[in-house]
Amino acid sequence: MKKIFTAIVAMMMAVPSFAQFASGGFELDKSNVYYGARFGLAMGSLSGDTKAGLNDYSGMKAGITLAGIVGLRLSQTAPVFLESGLYYTQRGGKDGKYTADLNCLEIPILVKYGIQATDDIAILPFIGPYFAYGIAGETEYEVKDASGNSTKEKERTYKNFLNHNDMGFKLGCGVEYNMLYLEIAYQLGIANIADNDDYTTHANQLSINFGVNF
Repeated sequence: MKKIFTAIVAMMMAVPSFAQFASGGFELDKSNVYYGARFGLAMGSLSGDTKAGLNDYSGMKAGITLAGIVGLRLSQTAPVFLESGLYYTQRGGKDGKYTADLNCLEIPILVKYGIQATDDIAILPFIGPYFAYGIAGETEYEVKDASGNSTKEKERTYKNFLNHNDMGFKLGCGVEYNMLYLEIAYQLGIANIADNDDYTTHANQLSINFGVNF
């Protein structure tokens, strides 16, 4: 993880003087394709019938986000872009000292609109669906024996409680200062990821990502 973070910082430090670039490349005569890297904080939670006889994991759990993205201009007369990429996200939920960890791969399909605020700053609101797949996870919960004594147990999240496939909608807003980029986004899970038809569980996430666009 330290090596990845160091690499991202090195890329940003290598960016030439801001004065040499147009903000975000959103001028109509600029390139139609851009690439980027993202690193940030993810705050996940589970909503719906999350107890399932265990704990309520509707509290937020902190994790990280790593991603590589690509964007394509959709119009030559307006700064409208289609952006996608591959994200690794640590999601889940928390109830006091009990947590549900969800490690996911995600592919968003976002429509962005570039607003040139100044010569150096572009504002980019966005919205679109995302598709996710859970690759690993661990759920920690409390078990009481006949005497009322409590112990903590750990089980594999996707094997015992949740389905791997997920989807939902992502909306937010980004700000780009030349090649540097910052965004805040919220993901609302609409797919029921509970593996029991008697319950409904949705994975949600608030994220703050920092990165660079090329």
